[in-house]
Amino acid sequence: MRRTVLLHPYVTEKTMNAMSGTPSQDLKDGNRLEFVVRKDATRSEVKRAFEERFEVKVDRVNIKIMKDGKHAIIKLKEEYSAEEIGMRIGIF
Repeated sequence: MRRTVLLHPYVTEKTMNAMSGTPSQDLKDGNRLEFVVRKDATRSEVKRAFEERFEVKVDRVNIKIMKDGKHAIIKLKEEYSAEEIGMRIGIF
């Protein structure tokens, strides 16, 4: 039985800016998405699940624990677009 690692996207004004980047950083700090993930999920599990589900390559995964659960900030490789993934999952 396969378990779901990615629960749902976490969408706030800050995470929307992380998709495209901020003007003060010349839009170079973007291309990131944030998801709420299972509490027992590891970085490598999140990376593998994201790459399989969206057919993209992940550059790195950062994890943070918050009151509402475990969050994964996923940075995509340069050749892929976080905004395009956002469109596919209905964030925009």
